[in-house]
Amino acid sequence: MEHAGKLLELWRGNPDDFGSPDRFKIPDASPGPRAWRDAWGVEWREEAFGAGGIPVRRPLADWRAWPDFRMPVLPEDSGPDFERERIRCRHHRQTYFLKSAWISLFEQMHALRPFEDVLMDIATSSPEIERLADSLTEHHLAYIEYLLKRGVDAVQFGDDFGTQSDLMLSPAMWRRFFRHRYDVLVRRAKEAGAKVFFHSCGNVTNLLGEFASLGVDAIWPQLNLYDLRWLSRFCRGARLAIALHPDRGELMIRSTPAQVREYVRALAEIFEVDRGGAWFYVEVDRGFPFSNVVALTETIAEIRRAPAAVPVAARP
Repeated sequence: MEHAGKLLELWRGNPDDFGSPDRFKIPDASPGPRAWRDAWGVEWREEAFGAGGIPVRRPLADWRAWPDFRMPVLPEDSGPDFERERIRCRHHRQTYFLKSAWISLFEQMHALRPFEDVLMDIATSSPEIERLADSLTEHHLAYIEYLLKRGVDAVQFGDDFGTQSDLMLSPAMWRRFFRHRYDVLVRRAKEAGAKVFFHSCGNVTNLLGEFASLGVDAIWPQLNLYDLRWLSRFCRGARLAIALHPDRGELMIRSTPAQVREYVRALAEIFEVDRGGAWFYVEVDRGFPFSNVVALTETIAEIRRAPAAVPVAARP
């Protein structure tokens, strides 16, 4: 919307590993607030295009609504439409890596029900929150079965568990409530030979070992909250691949192109991208100067074309 054809042209000249740049369309964005209702019955409001909406009506704000609550209908895993989709995915995978889905337990719960209530429900082990979590796990497991049958290289999970300094709930509480449910979902994807990606913003240092032991293959963290050299060593040791997602706040909005280039090269050095196990992930938000987008994209492309030119840190 902001950079239009210039952005598409830049990405056509510097393609990624997940699909053709032409999959990105210039949005037809009307000014002002936007509202919609999703498949879960959550009503959202977005104040500014591209900024992400917030729930304004949650169908499970009152547990008395549970008898009338329905999970979204899962896609069909047979028939002509499914076969066309399966063929499309197979064709995509001949050229690009295919990761799919956004499997969420915590975030889905606090979209359906107020955030503070969800935390209190978990803390008090309310039977209602256990029932909701079990139902979500069952629903997501069925969706993962659909994805595996359709054909994917990786299944992506996304649950933000951290504030800017620590977890939103204790590691012990996370293990009690979430771990066995993720185990069911991750194990099924891994049994079928798919990789598992896990996105979690905030400082989730105390969950990284949990993710690794669950069998997660790759993480997508909020880099600016970590000691990057520690994170690089940890991920190497735990055999967690990592998406290197440059900071979309201070760096991309307020820095200069030279600072963006310096940051990207530093990430390449710290995470030793020439050894594998780390790759750059790019998102472009509102307010990014186009010169910074060019610096980000072109520096990553230079590193990809000439990995031997990247300085390599001393290796343990």
